[in-house]
This record gives sequence, C-alpha cells and structure tokens, in this order.
Amino acid sequence: MAKAKTKLQPAGWQVTATSIRCEFVNDFVTIMVNKDWSTKCTLYNRYKQKALDDNRQKYDKKIRLKMEKCDGPECSYVINYRDKLIEEDLGAK
Repeated sequence: MAKAKTKLQPAGWQVTATSIRCEFVNDFVTIMVNKDWSTKCTLYNRYKQKALDDNRQKYDKKIRLKMEKCDGPECSYVINYRDKLIEEDLGAK
C-alpha cells in the first residue's frame, strides 16, 4: 500500500475507487484511495503482495507475467489518480 500523504488534511469522504485498464498488466484493475490518502490497487493486493509475503504461493503463467509488470504502490496510475483526487478535494475547499 502506498504511504499516506500525512501533511494533507483527510479527505471529506471515507474511500473512493475507480476501475481502469492498466496498460502495464493489460487488464482491468480497481484503484482505491482512502480518507488518509493511502492507496491500493486490486491486482497488486490480490497477487503480488501475497506472493511477496509467501514465496511458496503458486500462480499460473498468465498471472505471473502480470505480477512481473506490476509496479505496485509506486504505479503511475495509482499515484495520478490519488493526486487528481487531492487536487479536486483541496481545490473544492
């Protein structure tokens, strides 16, 4: 999970999400942003993070290829979506 931007005020909502087509993994993923500006990507959480936590976990070739291409918490799609929400939320106040 990407670290929260602690210098910012919490958002005026609990959580928001969007589904996008991730060109890195060539699949649809859901990006979630929490009130504290921390982020999650469903593909990363579902596969790559589990594989990092338990290296005995086995995945088929198609999933392994996606995991290799996944940038995880530092993904530009995740960061851009979070930054867009920050701009919208703070700009509205």
